[in-house]
Amino acid sequence: MTTTPYRGSVDGLGSSLPLGTMLPAVFADDDLAQRFVGGLDDVLAPILNVLDCLDTYFDPALTPADFARWLATWVGAETDGTEPEPRLRAAVAAAARLHRVRGTRRGLSEAIRLAFGAEPEITESGGATWNARPLGPFPGKPRPHLHVALRLPDPTPADAHRLDTLVAAARPAHMPYTVQVTAAERTPEK
Repeated sequence: MTTTPYRGSVDGLGSSLPLGTMLPAVFADDDLAQRFVGGLDDVLAPILNVLDCLDTYFDPALTPADFARWLATWVGAETDGTEPEPRLRAAVAAAARLHRVRGTRRGLSEAIRLAFGAEPEITESGGATWNARPLGPFPGKPRPHLHVALRLPDPTPADAHRLDTLVAAARPAHMPYTVQVTAAERTPEK
């Protein structure tokens, strides 16, 4: 089954608002007028169907897959167009929540998990502490740094590039970073 990248007519889709019934009474029995507006009904039916179901187009779980990709650009979801449909829908649904935690460890971890379907290992140089005495030692390391390691079943060079792009977009702006993609250890089958 091939999909087209655009919306079009749908065979057999009836209009929810047939134009023939709205014509003046003088045209009710006019065969030419009824056939003419019937042709317009075939053209307008998909448009009216979209308008009747417009709210479902903005629900990531219900929208058509091609519209979900377009919706991802609207909400700023971290997608690249190669993810499977369930992961794309999850990224679109989580986009607003991820924007609230963007630049945090939790936000970065969630964005990577949604993009790759695997938990990353994040190491950072920062820290937080509390001390009752002033002039205590500062937590963390003096130079900021972020390292993200990701274990995938079958990693490719494209995965490393995708992870680098994702971390660059979702990390704290001031933080230098490195990324590493390695093969996950396979468990022996029993």
